Amino acid sequence: MTKTAILLATCAFFGLGACATKEHINTHSISVINAEMAPAQAPYAKGMVVTANPHASQAGIEVLRAGGSAVDAAIAVQTVLSLVEPQSSGVAGGAFMIFYDAKTGKVTAYNGREKAPAAIDENLFMGTDGKPMRYLDGIISGKSTGVPGVMAMLDMAHQEHGKLPWAGNFDFAIDLAENGFEVSPRLAGLIIMASKFGLKNQEETRNYFFHEDGSPLEAGFLRDNKPYAHSLRLLAKDVRVMYEGELAQAIVDAVHEDPRPGLLTMEDMRTYKPGKTEALCSSYRDTILCGATPPSSGGIAVQSIMGQLANFDMKALGPTLAGWHVFSEASELAYADRNLFVADPDFVPVPSRELLDPAYLKSRANLISMDKALKDVKAGDPIGFKPGVDATPEKKGTSHFSIVDKWGNVVSMTTTVESVFGSERMAGGFMLNNQLTDFSFMPRDKDGKLIANRPQAGKRPRSSMAPHIVFNKNGQFSFATGSPGGSSIIAYTAKTMIAMIDWGMSPQEAADLANVISRKGSIRLEEAGLTEEIIIGLEKLGHTVKRSKGEISGIHIIRRNTDGTYTGAADPRREGVAVGE
Repeated sequence: MTKTAILLATCAFFGLGACATKEHINTHSISVINAEMAPAQAPYAKGMVVTANPHASQAGIEVLRAGGSAVDAAIAVQTVLSLVEPQSSGVAGGAFMIFYDAKTGKVTAYNGREKAPAAIDENLFMGTDGKPMRYLDGIISGKSTGVPGVMAMLDMAHQEHGKLPWAGNFDFAIDLAENGFEVSPRLAGLIIMASKFGLKNQEETRNYFFHEDGSPLEAGFLRDNKPYAHSLRLLAKDVRVMYEGELAQAIVDAVHEDPRPGLLTMEDMRTYKPGKTEALCSSYRDTILCGATPPSSGGIAVQSIMGQLANFDMKALGPTLAGWHVFSEASELAYADRNLFVADPDFVPVPSRELLDPAYLKSRANLISMDKALKDVKAGDPIGFKPGVDATPEKKGTSHFSIVDKWGNVVSMTTTVESVFGSERMAGGFMLNNQLTDFSFMPRDKDGKLIANRPQAGKRPRSSMAPHIVFNKNGQFSFATGSPGGSSIIAYTAKTMIAMIDWGMSPQEAADLANVISRKGSIRLEEAGLTEEIIIGLEKLGHTVKRSKGEISGIHIIRRNTDGTYTGAADPRREGVAVGE
């Protein structure tokens, strides 16, 4: 989609006839790497990388310095994250990527979401007693792993937008896997947490994450991963090894291990194909928001929140009690719609157009009162038909990164193995995903109606990943944003948009701002970032408030300044850094 096409298509899509005529939218150790990092707030002219780990940011910027594109850098970042942040993403996981081609103005949504095996049915997670299996049992099993999609997706994007040879983008990760990296405090803490569950069940994960005496690796321990280095060398030669070669077989073998073996086959692996569409774009005041398409629910849900908020003067309200109240109510309504309607569009009709229609969103916004909180929020009915009430578990994991190269191309990519350490099974030195637990465990609701996001053979589970690229009224790149965090991703990402567009905040201020997540009848908020007056005020309005000591967001932003330079921001809640060229 070109810059002009974005404007015209958005106007036609939403019936904003004035837009087209006016051409605008109305509506190698960490210590060494840190020494090389420049301050995130400094403006840079030639490019920027913001990721959740210093090693990954360094890998990405080295690729840009070597003449690589944003997609080349994304390959380097992903392969390093798979090594140093295995709890969040990996080469055997999935991803959604929004890519802006500065030369053509096209905005593309790449879909690397995993697929379910052909042998499963809607009762994948149902027990013989007719009840859904215990959630943790579903995760720590072979049943939870879908066909990995991220590397096939990156290969597709590289064929179209890569500047460097595919193989060269693996060098940094191979070197780090061979020579070792210091285990970060976050990784060390999560190993301890996961040791109470299934991380010790499999010999490969036990040997990798624990010492011989069974104690978990500590922060600062130098951890190499020679099996992963071998896997990367194979992938560098040919990505198809992940789908019909040695690595594919290793994944299938690990899935079929006890307990609770899965049904993934080599044929499932061989026939996997990533997806590509025009990005899902809508207007918000004088900006254009472009995000992922279903089965990601992030694009629809984030833009639903923003479309409702377009009916309020959020600039005047500011980050006050009134501002957070309205943001929370819009979130509640958007989550309700997202939960009911969004799933894999290859299997169920997803009313994306109807859910984002300005008239429909105005009707949803009209439900919001400034004097009291909504109660018992239900999904709307923009199409005259409602699927069964969703029963998908809510989880938190994932990683997000943003990249801009010297040509002005932009990558906003969210990548995941789903839960912490995925299925807690390893193959080839990398973690396997548990993405199939993103399906509803129950295929039908209590009334017997089919749930849109139920398991089906070959289906991609619904995701909350919400990578976005935002443009100004002239179609020029403004900023890229996104976050990990399970279904909270939607609220985390929308918060950054409101903060920068309406509340005049810098990227770092937007990332630092308190997270407020309202869904299913309650608000969870970071109490340290909000005044007691706001928190108590929300309660007095009738909100059920759950105070959080801290969220697990990993918001990573790049903004284009008016002089053409870039400013980046990394979420202080994780270990990320912004690096400029």
